Amino acid sequence: MMFARMRRTAPLLVLLPLAVFSFAQTSAKPAASDPRIDALLETLGKTRIPSEADISPDGKTVAWSVRTGKNYEVHLSDVSAPSPSKELTIRPSDTANCDNDAPVWSPDGQSLAYASTCTSERTGQPQIFLWSKKTGESRQLTHVAGTIDDMAWSPDGRSIGFLFVENATRSAGALAAMKPWSGVIGEDGVEVQRVAISNVGDGSFVQATPANLHVYEFNWSPDSKELSYVAANPPGENNWWVAQLYTQVIAGGQPRSILDTTKITGSLHNLQIAVPRWSPDGKQIAFVGGLMSDQGSTGGDVYLIPSTGGEPKNITPNRAASVAFLHWVSPEVLGVSEHVGGSSHITALDVNSGTDNAKLNLTLPESIGSGSLVMSISVSKHQNVAFIRSSFGNAPEVWAGSLSNLKQITHLNDSIKPLWGKTENLEWTNEGFHVQGWLLYPANYDPSKKYPLIVSVHGGPSSAVTPRWPSVGYGGVPFSALGYFVFMPNPRGSYGQGEKFTQANIKDFGYGDLRDILAGMDALEARLPIDKNREGLTGWSYGGFMTMFTVTQTTRFHAAVAGAGISNWKSYYGENSIDQWMIPFFGASVYDDPAVYAKSSAIEFIQKVKTPTLAVVGDRDGECPAPQSFEFWHALRAQGVKTQLVVYPNEGHSFRAPEHRRDVLERALNWFETQMPAN
Repeated sequence: MMFARMRRTAPLLVLLPLAVFSFAQTSAKPAASDPRIDALLETLGKTRIPSEADISPDGKTVAWSVRTGKNYEVHLSDVSAPSPSKELTIRPSDTANCDNDAPVWSPDGQSLAYASTCTSERTGQPQIFLWSKKTGESRQLTHVAGTIDDMAWSPDGRSIGFLFVENATRSAGALAAMKPWSGVIGEDGVEVQRVAISNVGDGSFVQATPANLHVYEFNWSPDSKELSYVAANPPGENNWWVAQLYTQVIAGGQPRSILDTTKITGSLHNLQIAVPRWSPDGKQIAFVGGLMSDQGSTGGDVYLIPSTGGEPKNITPNRAASVAFLHWVSPEVLGVSEHVGGSSHITALDVNSGTDNAKLNLTLPESIGSGSLVMSISVSKHQNVAFIRSSFGNAPEVWAGSLSNLKQITHLNDSIKPLWGKTENLEWTNEGFHVQGWLLYPANYDPSKKYPLIVSVHGGPSSAVTPRWPSVGYGGVPFSALGYFVFMPNPRGSYGQGEKFTQANIKDFGYGDLRDILAGMDALEARLPIDKNREGLTGWSYGGFMTMFTVTQTTRFHAAVAGAGISNWKSYYGENSIDQWMIPFFGASVYDDPAVYAKSSAIEFIQKVKTPTLAVVGDRDGECPAPQSFEFWHALRAQGVKTQLVVYPNEGHSFRAPEHRRDVLERALNWFETQMPAN
């Protein structure tokens, strides 16, 4: 339930002009424009965000993509001497008004695959193109109708596999807007994502995995003859939480489940699996296993399982971190990226002992990634790496080189400087837990003055706040530019402290994690000039739930904004499109144990609310459906509490329309300014 990045190659939904519907007694329009907000939104809108980075096998060239104007472009940069003037732009032709992105190098480094809509076929339909290093020309490989995601070359370089939804009418996954309810409701027309394979030589195309399995991730065997993949029965947006690990011989083979976590005992029972990676010798498959609340937001321990099936082995038990991404360096060594506290850590693990290689360690107080997977990095045969770095103080840029000698490859945002204040890493203890979070100081901070505080709770709950440059969209960082302290905690249930910490809020939503947050606030108030009469609370998704629930538990906050929240877990169970995620966290369905759901429902304590609260949501949100926000708003209005509900049309859990992304941020900024005015 986190507010996550959408895959870029998915077709865009048809969006109507801005038509914000407000069901409140107050105006549907934001408050009068604040010049500080205008300047902030203008700065955020100028940020150019690279979306993928892939390093060539020889470690000498980085391919990356970025939006330029209205379209995405693929660029090539030299690692040893990067220069914007020497970058090579890759495209099929000089065709304008089309996108090129998702570059992936061939194993021999002589070709680059990328997705492009620069075709004479259906408007907006991406196809795979191959750029030749020898000729400098591109040729079209595929002629398909549907979504194309996560392209991966076979190790022998003869084929390209990718996730494919044939004749897709929407993006696969729960973040996208759900189809409007109409007619007989069932599973007809469900989008099924499969692994498709195109032959590089003749362009022949086959859907390799069966139509009765929705595939989330896949990986080639080292001999290019088999696939490993994480899959479940359709519908895909609901069943990732019970997905199994499969292997399949490509030439006429049938899926073979080698791991079903619902049928095993031990530390992996009923937990989630992600990032399967076949070992170089083909004997075993590594993967990340843990309690995860969202497909694509990965964190947990590293497990090994024989590629023929067998008992999975946890090689990182009790590790005080949450592994998010992995790749094989050799048959004995795994490279991993992981959450450590709120920072990103890259290291190498000995698969026999689970210990770190002291020579390959890099901790970055920032966010990293190279593509659609969280904290992914691209690695060359010579162990050079490439990834996109972003922090609260530095806009995203591509970096590459050895871990000991990283170079900034791009300079897309050199002219952009943060309008918000400095950052501080916070650590505190509560009830035996070590807790971490981030604090942004107000812009132009003067310690002799008092400042308001905004607490911003992340989504998930299995996620973590890592330093990241904000975009024009909802988030806590922009409040710092308006003169707020911004506290972004990683309480129990978060990644970064190990699997025990992540699982510490099972059957306890809104209680232990809230106490962790309040303890962090106590520590801040004891040493910083915070105006206790101007403390606000906000969050999206799980953070939206925490906002709704918290104002029923304390009057400490004087204003709140709940984005895509959950007010009643009992009714939510029957409204959402992803009820499978709830079983690992609540221990049973709502029909078997309604009391555990009621315990954490804001609606059960609604008469205690005094805090003015704005609720915002997309009308086609399948993860946190709009009726949850309506129910909360309706209850507050009945209690005479100042409230407003804003529903955004044709939006899912992750807003897509630029005008909606801007409006929801501007509206929230104005809400706190008007509900917590300066003295």
